Amino acid sequence: MKKLLFLVLIALQATAQISAPQKEWTQLFNGKNLDGWDIKIRGYELNDNFGKTFQVKNGNIVVNYDAYDPFDFRYGHLFYKKPYSYYKIAVEYRFIGEQAKGGEGWANRNSGIMIHGQPAASMLKDQDFPISIEVQLLGGKSDGKTRTNCNLCTPGTNVFFEGKFDERHCINSTSKTYDGDQWVRAEVEVLGDSLIKHYVNGELVLTYTKPSIGGGVVSGFDPLFKKDGMMLKEGSISLQSESHPIEFRKVELLNLKGCMNKKAKNYKDYYVEADDESCKF
Repeated sequence: MKKLLFLVLIALQATAQISAPQKEWTQLFNGKNLDGWDIKIRGYELNDNFGKTFQVKNGNIVVNYDAYDPFDFRYGHLFYKKPYSYYKIAVEYRFIGEQAKGGEGWANRNSGIMIHGQPAASMLKDQDFPISIEVQLLGGKSDGKTRTNCNLCTPGTNVFFEGKFDERHCINSTSKTYDGDQWVRAEVEVLGDSLIKHYVNGELVLTYTKPSIGGGVVSGFDPLFKKDGMMLKEGSISLQSESHPIEFRKVELLNLKGCMNKKAKNYKDYYVEADDESCKF
């Protein structure tokens, strides 16, 4: 009976969603400009915003490719300048227009939120992706085929999935397909190096644990920043540019820094201060 109760408590912990009043969220994007953000595009130096790839238009962050002909593997990332460890990140986004000429087939209606990433300044000029955990933002192709959203991809990282060490580069979520140019809200709950959960429009679609550095699918990096086996407890947050235009109308964060209080019933009590005697993992 005790074992059954323990399993039930674990299941509840895995499915419960941290929520908070809107006023408690920090707006990482101010709706006016890209102050507080760094830009890194493959083949260019830090903060060389080639072709105004990342810009603010009509109050939204717009990722555009007007200057790309062809795309030529020039993957880009827009980094928030402050790292985080325990938090919930949320974006509201939609895919727009047509994919840039030369963009790869898998990158059609594809972008991502990179979490637990290396600092922008640590990326070398020709590095393609930051060593990070990617929450893959994936739109349907309106062809009647399933294309799940908020999947997991792992450039230079590994995780535990369903209790087992998993080296696959991408793991699909259980979400439905989101076709067209509709606005979608993606949320990611990040609890240091323990638990990460993906939500689409409030629905839990993927859970995994123990993120660490390792694996491949990342190139051009400085070996000093790829210490395989090192647990990922914190890191940068960035928005991706992979060849399909996308816009973000909101990027917000609920800071959960501290320690998990498993008896808590609301977000305010969910974490206690790190120096509290009850702060034990």
